[in-house]
Amino acid sequence: MKELAFIKRSNERHWVGDGFPVRSIFSYNDIAEEMSPFLLMDHAGPANFPATSHKLGVGQHPHRGFETVTIVYEGGVSHKDSSGGGGTIGPGDVQWMTAASGLIHEEYHSPAFAKQGGAFEMVQLWVNLPARDKMTAPGYQGITAGEIPQVALPEGAGEVRVIAGNYDDTHGPARTFTPMNVWDMHLNAHHQVSLDLPEGHTTALFVIKGAIRLGNHHSVRTAELAVMERRGSQLVIDVEADTTLLLLNGAPLNEPIVGHGPFVMNTHEEIIQAINDYNSGRFGQIGR
Repeated sequence: MKELAFIKRSNERHWVGDGFPVRSIFSYNDIAEEMSPFLLMDHAGPANFPATSHKLGVGQHPHRGFETVTIVYEGGVSHKDSSGGGGTIGPGDVQWMTAASGLIHEEYHSPAFAKQGGAFEMVQLWVNLPARDKMTAPGYQGITAGEIPQVALPEGAGEVRVIAGNYDDTHGPARTFTPMNVWDMHLNAHHQVSLDLPEGHTTALFVIKGAIRLGNHHSVRTAELAVMERRGSQLVIDVEADTTLLLLNGAPLNEPIVGHGPFVMNTHEEIIQAINDYNSGRFGQIGR
């Protein structure tokens, strides 16, 4: 049985660009070892935006050494990068961008959402790459809600949307470099959910909204991250209220992490090289 290690919450919000009011739930600067292979997670919203003709979001910026995973719950996001990747996603859709050897990208509210305004909420996750893959070619996966399989949980407890990995022999569409499960779970109140997960892997639950209980005394509520012990393979969740949560589960990399803003590598020398490569224009340009 997996036991709770700790609960993490961020009460401080800041703006990323002018389109994303976020809480940084964790990063490689605080619980990198406990969360490996996951580096960072920002929870943007929930927020409401008025209709506008302005382009709200984050302009061109670089990344190297990892992947970004953007999951939209409400609103819309448009992405474009220097590898030629890009697209627009709405509720239930996912963008899985592999920065790897380096690219420049930009993220804005989608034109349709900006025009109409309304509720906005998303999660962006950074997923580390192993040292052997950090300098592979960049890539982009635009995954629509219709491509993400939904699996009903036993006894009407809810459903699992399998973004990456495998649940009950159902495989998610996202291609990953190392073994991991990324599940968007919708759970019904007053049910118990039992999950079988790999022994020794990192496991964390982020509650988008609602409330769950782990064990007899540990309630986890909206915008809180529950990080589990790696030992054990069975995870039992008691659902206190209708809940949407993101389950993160993956094999830890057990490699050094050296980060500098948007670059995450294994040595300081690699960070210096990343900065030099970016300043020299080796990350390419975004086509128009």
